[in-house]
Amino acid sequence: MITATTSSTATTATTTTPSTATAASDANASQDRFLKLLVAQLNNQDPMNPMDNAQMTSQMAQINTVTGIQQVNETLKNMAEQFTAMQVLQGSSMVGHNVLVEGNALTRIDGVASGAIELDGNAEAVKLEILSPGGVVLKTVDMGALPAGRHPFNWDASDYKGTGEPSFRVSASTGGKAIASTSFAQDKVVSVGSDNGALSVQLQGRGAVAYNRIKAIL
Repeated sequence: MITATTSSTATTATTTTPSTATAASDANASQDRFLKLLVAQLNNQDPMNPMDNAQMTSQMAQINTVTGIQQVNETLKNMAEQFTAMQVLQGSSMVGHNVLVEGNALTRIDGVASGAIELDGNAEAVKLEILSPGGVVLKTVDMGALPAGRHPFNWDASDYKGTGEPSFRVSASTGGKAIASTSFAQDKVVSVGSDNGALSVQLQGRGAVAYNRIKAIL
């Protein structure tokens, strides 16, 4: 039986960004070391062969270039951290919502396991089988003829007493020829966070997944 899916109310989260005081201190320390070395070089140079202005100007330009690169890198790092924080804040709107992720492992939410199948072409016959963790067929659903595209389904799992979450498999055909399909499982977002600068989503039934694995927000 194919029915529509529902979603729940989202919540919000907050995050913070680190200070840049350490980076500024490192840049100032580098300039201080360079100036001390330059002064020492001037004090100990050969009076008969002193450093010319062009050489001194070149060294000053080098330290300015290095310092400028450090400042640019630190600015880019801060921008990336702020962007990640904004992603987490925006992603918090998904908390409490159901989402689709590619895969066939089902998650029971309030006694119902839901998912979707996406057909690459029109199919005259589509069969859905719900499987126990050991591969035993728990239920077979004849979904009939379906057009190409994504089709949701719900399974009433209130009578399922087994341990572990069930899964499903799909077979679709037209004129005896198999039609390729992609399986999607429905799960609920319980929190969001960042992992090495990338947004990650914590799901109720399958742990954390990368944000780009979310195929639909329901």
